[in-house]
Amino acid sequence: MTDSNLPHGRDSLTDDLLWRGLIQDSTGLDELRELLDGGSTTFYVGFDPTAPSLHVGNLMQVVMGRRLQLAGHRPLLLVGGATGQIGDPKESAERNLNPPEVIAGWVQRIRDQLAPFVSYEGENAAQLVNNLDWTGEMSVVEFLRDVGKHFPVNKMLAREVVKARLETGISFTEFSYQLLQANDFFELHRRHGCRLQYGGSDQWGNITAGVDYIRRRGAGPVEAFTTPLVTKSDGTKFGKSETGAVWLDPEMTSPYAFYQFWLNADDRDVTRYLRYFSFRSREELEELEKATAERPQARLAQRALAEELTTLVHGEREMAQAVAASQALFGRGALDELSPETLRAALTEAGLVHLDELPDVAGLLKESGLVPSMKEARRVIAEGGAYVNNNRVTEVDATVSAEDLLHGRYLVLRRGKRSFAGVELRR
Repeated sequence: MTDSNLPHGRDSLTDDLLWRGLIQDSTGLDELRELLDGGSTTFYVGFDPTAPSLHVGNLMQVVMGRRLQLAGHRPLLLVGGATGQIGDPKESAERNLNPPEVIAGWVQRIRDQLAPFVSYEGENAAQLVNNLDWTGEMSVVEFLRDVGKHFPVNKMLAREVVKARLETGISFTEFSYQLLQANDFFELHRRHGCRLQYGGSDQWGNITAGVDYIRRRGAGPVEAFTTPLVTKSDGTKFGKSETGAVWLDPEMTSPYAFYQFWLNADDRDVTRYLRYFSFRSREELEELEKATAERPQARLAQRALAEELTTLVHGEREMAQAVAASQALFGRGALDELSPETLRAALTEAGLVHLDELPDVAGLLKESGLVPSMKEARRVIAEGGAYVNNNRVTEVDATVSAEDLLHGRYLVLRRGKRSFAGVELRR
């Protein structure tokens, strides 16, 4: 599996990753360069099933896996059926342990979710693996003798997240997580010839523990690197929208909401996000950055990012529907061409009210929250600032009928050019 958008000639893969700011820590840049630029290498990245879906905070690692495979390397995508039952320590408090049967269901959902991002054919075919396959077979005595023997407690205590928890308390369960992840690297090295692990920068302690453990077991050499923590310039948490976490599962975050998350990226962040997540070439990104700097109001970078990532995660059709919905809601497209699912998702993001019966247009404006009172609603209508399904309403006592409902249940209300809301008639 190769891709024409990967750098050829001017930059190696390592140079391209460095230019994009995708390598924060590494076990050695020269050794990493030898692995990444010197032929096909088997690598792994892990995802713990802590929820029924991955979210955009995981997207950096998903995209990196795809990026490395496109460059000719072989991915092992690990879903932690074992480690997901333990939980990597948090600095704040002990994790709540989910029932094994719940975790097993999440493992399968996440495996299915990862499947479209890589290819499972060819010389560097990807493989999905589950660490429960080898960890579940070990007895406590085997684990302590074969794995625990190689981990000095003083080194484990030196890990930042462990030090942060020593005063408030940390269970042996979470304390031992590092051993489980380190053993994963060893087992993948032994079983599949895996020579490279990467993960988020918060995983550096666990990752280097694995590198050291493999060395102590007389195997290797292996290498590792981390990607940077994705942040927002305004200080808010990346991966959160006004309605909560942005998930990759379309049932948890609609493709429209996913598209809007990227479309609304801050100007200060968007070029960095493009370097992190886009598969466009360096030349294309530099041209786009220049055009964005010259015409920031056009939001060219945000549109490019939103369209590329929505297509990657949800497919071309859902991306096209999200774009069409964005245009139609502001009167630049046909509302009746949107699917019921896309229309409802867009109206939910804007603010969707549910009514048992339809008042007149003034009442609809008030019920939707677009105006504070009936008096204000009538004034807006009289001044030509009210729209129903993108049609201007000028009669203060205008009404709507069942024929006006989109898909038999929705109305799109707009005040002026940019304020809109939705109404759903209960059936």
